[in-house]
Amino acid sequence: MNRFLIALTSILSFAALAGSETTRRLQPETVMVTFHPKSGADTELARVIASHWKAANELKLVNLTPHLTLRGTDESNKTYFVEIFTWRDSAIPDNAPPAIQKIWAKMNALVENQPGRPGLTFTEMSVL
Repeated sequence: MNRFLIALTSILSFAALAGSETTRRLQPETVMVTFHPKSGADTELARVIASHWKAANELKLVNLTPHLTLRGTDESNKTYFVEIFTWRDSAIPDNAPPAIQKIWAKMNALVENQPGRPGLTFTEMSVL
């Protein structure tokens, strides 16, 4: 009986520790991603941005809200995109699955640096 209680106590302690570790690590992170497409790549980049959201959602990597994808025109009349979304956990971008990394490679191939700014920027944001 004592062995059973010791084993049960050990298992419950381990389960509690594992549960608190999971809770500690699940820290949502809202990001704003700005994309400056290469000339003529606007439509394809918009498609890839949409496929990224769909894949991240299907893999349960993101929270459903907030999520916005916006198209704008800068002072030199060039199109840019802004996407705002929240990763379910701040560790996800550093440990993204291969399917997401593949989409990121496509995104990087479709953007270019603009004078004074990179083709792709990530800014951590706070939801008010």
